Amino acid sequence: MGRAFEYRRAAKEKRWANMSRVFPKLARQITMAAKDGGPDPDMNPKLRLAIQNAKANNMPKDNITRAIDRATAKDAANFAEVNYEGKGPHGILVFVEAATDNTTRTVANVKAYFSKAGGGIVPTGSLEFMFDRKAVFEIPKKEGMDLEEMELELIDFGLTKIEADGDTIYAYSNYTDFGTLSKALEEMKVEVGKANLQRFPTSPVEFTDEQMVDIEKMLDKMEDDDDVQAVYTNIA
Repeated sequence: MGRAFEYRRAAKEKRWANMSRVFPKLARQITMAAKDGGPDPDMNPKLRLAIQNAKANNMPKDNITRAIDRATAKDAANFAEVNYEGKGPHGILVFVEAATDNTTRTVANVKAYFSKAGGGIVPTGSLEFMFDRKAVFEIPKKEGMDLEEMELELIDFGLTKIEADGDTIYAYSNYTDFGTLSKALEEMKVEVGKANLQRFPTSPVEFTDEQMVDIEKMLDKMEDDDDVQAVYTNIA
């Protein structure tokens, strides 16, 4: 991975260290999962994973409970999942995933972030082929864990790659196998820290430090938006 990617990751982690920014996004994920599949995490795998991710980010139990309760409230907002694709400064490609109760507001904001940076939104589907969507499971590495053995056990459940980075093991599958692999890990009693769907660029591009300054300004504004759940780029 290039220096630009490391710069990008460090900047993003620094912003996400601010809980006032990350908690609203996690709460929205929990509320949507609870509304779609019910408020009981034992019967709702999607909600179970959303709660798991929230706990991994140190979200307090009371916040999680309130997020679930909002899903069953009479005045609960109806959130829609929407994607936006665009090109930003220096030709960077950007895929934005959002969850909103007001698409008019969200699309106006996203368009503004692109246009102020000298870019713009492109027709839906234009960049779909530029990103591979994969399920990613982050597993805390424990003593005695054997990656080869784990790979053999999980390959029949959709596992495509497994690797270790420091104290974390990353298990990957196609996004369509997310539920299957999640269930297999659960049945194997493998503790998963975080689990989500991510998009990876098929043709990564290297950007200079100077270019990254302009790019980061735009991405920073996007990720600060409460409606925006995730932002993916073709940074190498």
